[in-house]
Amino acid sequence: MRAGARLAVDVGSARLGVARSDPRGVLASPLATLRRGPGDVGRLAALAADARAIEVVVGLPTGLSGREGTAAGSARAFAAALAARLAPVPVRLVDERFTTTVAHEALRQGGRDARQRRPVVDQAAAALILQGALDSERATGRPAGELVTPRPGAGV
Repeated sequence: MRAGARLAVDVGSARLGVARSDPRGVLASPLATLRRGPGDVGRLAALAADARAIEVVVGLPTGLSGREGTAAGSARAFAAALAARLAPVPVRLVDERFTTTVAHEALRQGGRDARQRRPVVDQAAAALILQGALDSERATGRPAGELVTPRPGAGV
C-alpha cells in the first residue's frame, strides 16, 4: 500500500462533503463541506493540493438493485471533471449506498438535532465512503472502486 493522504467526496446536489485520510491510509476523518456550483472542482482541487492527496475517491450513488440514476450520472460527471483537473492523481468511483443515511443516524445518536447535522452530514458521509475504500484496499491489496479516466473538457 502507498503512504499518503487520500480524499473522498460525497457529491450532492447542493453540497460536496469532503473527508481526508491520515498519511498511512488507515483512518478517515471529515474535512470540509463545499457548495456545489461554479468553481467547485477548483475548490476541491485546492483542498487536494493542500492535502498532497495521492488519490481521490468519489462516492457513486446507486440504488439497491445496483442501477444508476440521475445522482450517479452527476457523480460520474463530477469525477470525470475532477480527474481531468487532478491528473496524474487517480480518481476512483466507489459505491456509496446508505452512507448519508448512516451518517445522519450516527450524528443523531451523538446528540445532534437535524439543524446541527445539516452542515456536517456530507463530511461524515464522505468519511464513511473513504473508510470503506481504505478498509477494502487493506483487505484485498487493491485500490477500491472504478478508476476514472480523465476526459479533457469534462464539465460538471
